[in-house]
Amino acid sequence: MKRPLVGTLVTAVLGAATLVGTVGTAQAADATSRAMGVKSTAVGATSKAVGGKSKAVGVTSQAVDFAGTVALDNCSGSVVRMPTSQENDPALVMSNGHCLESGMPGAGEVIVDQPSSRSFTLLDKSAGELGTIRATKIAYATMTDTDVSLYETGSTYAEIEKQYGIKPLELAADHPAQGASISVVSGFWKKIYSCKIDGFVPTLKEGDWTWKDSVRYTPECKTIGGTSGSPVIDTASGKVAAINNTGNESGERCTENNPCEVDENGNVTVHKGINYAQQTYGIPKCFGAGNKLDLSAEGCALPKPAASRR
Repeated sequence: MKRPLVGTLVTAVLGAATLVGTVGTAQAADATSRAMGVKSTAVGATSKAVGGKSKAVGVTSQAVDFAGTVALDNCSGSVVRMPTSQENDPALVMSNGHCLESGMPGAGEVIVDQPSSRSFTLLDKSAGELGTIRATKIAYATMTDTDVSLYETGSTYAEIEKQYGIKPLELAADHPAQGASISVVSGFWKKIYSCKIDGFVPTLKEGDWTWKDSVRYTPECKTIGGTSGSPVIDTASGKVAAINNTGNESGERCTENNPCEVDENGNVTVHKGINYAQQTYGIPKCFGAGNKLDLSAEGCALPKPAASRR
């Protein structure tokens, strides 16, 4: 997976980037998450937003920028809303399950309603740092079937907009389309990667973890460590279609940092250098009024904690 980076390491890496314009191999030394090395090349810490108009599946795309994205201390993320969220609901921040401050959840582990005071740096459209918003709890997190964490914050959407002028990104409620143009927006690196959805993977396996119906990018999206948790924006709708989480770094088969694809017949394939995301269209079905998690809601397919499984 796109391994989270450590704050002290990042400072050194960004300093080197300023001096030479490139970033070398970075070692993530996070003891709580059994970190492995991540490779990063030619990453600008102050990259400009990629906007403008382009063609996406036969329609004019919307400009994509950094507004609503956040930087974590080791990953990327975004302030998100459900299609039914209201302005006075507590704002949610979405990142990867493997970016949790407590370390990566084990296979089959589901975390709900866990206290958290994690802080997030909110960015404007040009990746300028506006200020900090803070979590009150981890509403939901897992690395089973998907790779997601959703934090409830102590601020409402209305309060964030009033103070910072920023609206949340909306999660799409429909399955994304193959061939759709997408942008992966990393608040950590302040960089946008643009490509298309190459296809969907019935089962993606990496180490102990298994993910379902994953998004495979076309090769142009060369995401790196620190891009974990970045929202994947469908440029036609401007909505979040997925969440960036992993890529095959060295061509190994089904090992950590080297996911493999498994088709409906059990055939395994490996695509070195190709990166992936987890779809998010099913998440809104699991949140009700007031942005409250309801894993028993009709249509909710997110994994449940072991104690509540039937």
